[in-house]
Amino acid sequence: MKKNKLIFLAVFCVLCSPAFADDEYDPFIFDSQLGDDAYLPEATISSNLSVEFDSAAVQLNPNEKFAAVADMDIASVYLGMPFEDVQTLFFKTKSLYAPRKKNSIIYTVSKDWRYNLDYECRQQKIVIPDDLEKCILSAARKRGLLYPAELHLIRESTGETVDIYFTSNATDNVVWRVVYQNDVNKLEGASEKFANQRDKKILAFWQGVLDKYGPPNSGDDKWISSDNPFDPMLTAYYGMLDLTDQGMMAADAAKNASDARENFKAKPYSF
Repeated sequence: MKKNKLIFLAVFCVLCSPAFADDEYDPFIFDSQLGDDAYLPEATISSNLSVEFDSAAVQLNPNEKFAAVADMDIASVYLGMPFEDVQTLFFKTKSLYAPRKKNSIIYTVSKDWRYNLDYECRQQKIVIPDDLEKCILSAARKRGLLYPAELHLIRESTGETVDIYFTSNATDNVVWRVVYQNDVNKLEGASEKFANQRDKKILAFWQGVLDKYGPPNSGDDKWISSDNPFDPMLTAYYGMLDLTDQGMMAADAAKNASDARENFKAKPYSF
């Protein structure tokens, strides 16, 4: 390993909690397809956050057809795209976007599996919080339960951001949500000129949205692929786009819950 890699990894380990410093645990994922020097930038691990699903009904506008939302993209990222393909897109090829400097990749373990591993580690008499977290992460990594759940990108010249969310390895670690944001709705000051500039930026943004995706087919701000809110959908806001497949994430959550329940290592009770 090159000297600069060793220095970088050493600094990273000092900044991390003790759970990340163990030789068995390496938060960097190496991909041989990207070459010998292709390591992901700074990453971190966070607890799995519960996803709130929006089950509000959606309705097709009169005389409109359902849209092929699954074929739409944000910054060349599509729903269902594997993490490895997104990784290649932004780490091997040139792009307008680059990983943010701090914690660009967030790894996690699904809540149901984390509870399983917590139980298993405590059965080994591991109860000190740092040691317990270390045990959970080590076991999760060995079993393929630790996965990249988020990838955060930024376009430094404009301040635009793209946040990409992935399902777990149980459902192939693919994109289920992409959120794009810019600053068009922000006011730089209170005077009339700033409000005028904001309105023009919003108009330009909406025109770009219409040019790329066509007119919304549900209300004034949604592109829907069916009248089921859990199917692929694109929603536009002032300065923001939200491309989602809630059904994909719901299926992932259900599979993790089912698999964790079936693989819970209870004591060998006998009666």
